Amino acid sequence: MNMMIINGQKATISYDEDIDMFRGEFVGLNGGADFYAKDIQGLHSEGAISLQAFLDMCVEDGAEPYKSFSGKFNVRIAPELHADVVAVAKSKGESLNQFVAETLEQAIQT
Repeated sequence: MNMMIINGQKATISYDEDIDMFRGEFVGLNGGADFYAKDIQGLHSEGAISLQAFLDMCVEDGAEPYKSFSGKFNVRIAPELHADVVAVAKSKGESLNQFVAETLEQAIQT
């Protein structure tokens, strides 16, 4: 995965060939906090600076820095896939919710 954890906060990492640098972007924040560097060590350093600047700004503005998640989301899939997933879940003795949650947990472990 192109994921890095900086000071306990997850960030996605990509390569920007236009500027020949890696770009990091924190996820789960109530705003944008990105950072750039040429190497992994630089990403850690620049990421820590960017995150702290974002958190400091939130304190100044009295804003909540982190998004909250309800645990609910809608997924639109083909009706045939929906039917197949329900059948597989039922064959395992699970609800659709249980099956989807288990499958998502497995997907993020890899």
